[in-house]
Amino acid sequence: MSASKDPGQKGSADMPDGPGGTAAVPPKVTELSFFFPAHNEEANLEGLVEEALIALPALADKFEIIAVDDGSRDRTPAIADELAARHPDVFRVVHHTTNLGYGAALRSGFQASRFDLVAFIDGDRQFKVADVGRLTGRMAAADAPDVVLGYRLKRADPPIRRWYARIYRLSNRVFFGVRVRDIDCACKLFRREALTPIRVASGGAFFTAELLIKLRYEGRKLAEVGVPHYARTAGSPTGAKPKVVFRAVRDFWSLRLRLWFRRSGAMQQGEPILG
Repeated sequence: MSASKDPGQKGSADMPDGPGGTAAVPPKVTELSFFFPAHNEEANLEGLVEEALIALPALADKFEIIAVDDGSRDRTPAIADELAARHPDVFRVVHHTTNLGYGAALRSGFQASRFDLVAFIDGDRQFKVADVGRLTGRMAAADAPDVVLGYRLKRADPPIRRWYARIYRLSNRVFFGVRVRDIDCACKLFRREALTPIRVASGGAFFTAELLIKLRYEGRKLAEVGVPHYARTAGSPTGAKPKVVFRAVRDFWSLRLRLWFRRSGAMQQGEPILG
């Protein structure tokens, strides 16, 4: 596995800056699937879709936008349907009738995607859609990574979430050997072919870690690039809720034990990422 700016690893540098310190304009990709999970994000949804409609034409010749409504109880489903009716050529919605969890929402996004490059961010607007260009620019580098992971240049989260994140990152490094700077950063880009053989069992917050662990075991090349992170201005975070943390811990140890005792079975455990 290759990851940038990680001690003892060969890796990528951040995307070079242009004049004035802004990120250089990346080359356009041919096709890009972009999706985001949304749970009770009525205050963020329309702004995020409009932002994507402005940013993505500069990143890809052809693109699609997919929202995954994970059993929202507010107006998120209705707003998403209105936006899909307004932009039918590029925007689609996947609805979960009940709240299935973060990982399940990501899985639905991957399964709904159609293009060879697949990117996601969260629906809380703590990342800018335009910064997906930092990831596509890194993927276009000569070493051609299979996955590009964003890492937050300055995490704009409460102290409790930053504390959880440090422990979580260290645990994944010690027990799984995944040496990345920001394993749970919700700004990632994948080549579709790298996802094809991967199966993931977790439906919760451990989903992305399990995905990266299995990509590492498959010998896929991972790279990293820094991305800005912004404070949430609307809606409520759920990642630090005790039941979310408990589910992630349970899934973590379930995978670790299966890999110790029967690696081949562990790799085949779970549902295919791409359906």
